[in-house]
Formats: sequence, C-alpha cells, structure tokens
Amino acid sequence: MKKIFRKIKTWLASLSFRTGVIILAMCIPFYIISFAQAALDTSKEMKAVLWVVFFGLAKTFQYGGLTILGVEGLKRVKLYFKERIH
Repeated sequence: MKKIFRKIKTWLASLSFRTGVIILAMCIPFYIISFAQAALDTSKEMKAVLWVVFFGLAKTFQYGGLTILGVEGLKRVKLYFKERIH
C-alpha cells in the first residue's frame, strides 16, 4: 500500500507548477459549495452527504495541489501574492 502512495506522490510531484496552481485553486469553489449548500432546502441527511462530498473534494484538491507544488512552488505562490499586494 505504501508503494502505491509513493508512486502517486511521485507522479503528482512530476506535474508542472501551473498545473499545481490550477489544482490548488480548484479547492476554493468546493469549499464554498460545501458550506453554501447548507442554505438549500433539503433534508439534514442530504445536507450532510453533500457537505462530506464537497468538503472531501476540496481537501483532495488542496492536498493534491500542495503535493504538486512542493515547498519551492509554495514559496513562489506566496512571493507572487506578496509582490501583488505591495
């Protein structure tokens, strides 16, 4: 099992910086949807299922994007936003 996770991590790390940023940015809409769906007029069970699904997708995109970017890529993203603020 550890071998499979290592292969997936290696494959994700081999993807480009741009792909990592796109994947990481995709977590934002899923976080919004996971909490916004609470305003829908559905049963509590359906709200719970929707929350688990969308929150899980958000976390998957978040950790996938961070794995693709790595430490150096994350520093590049932070530097980009720091420069845009000043």
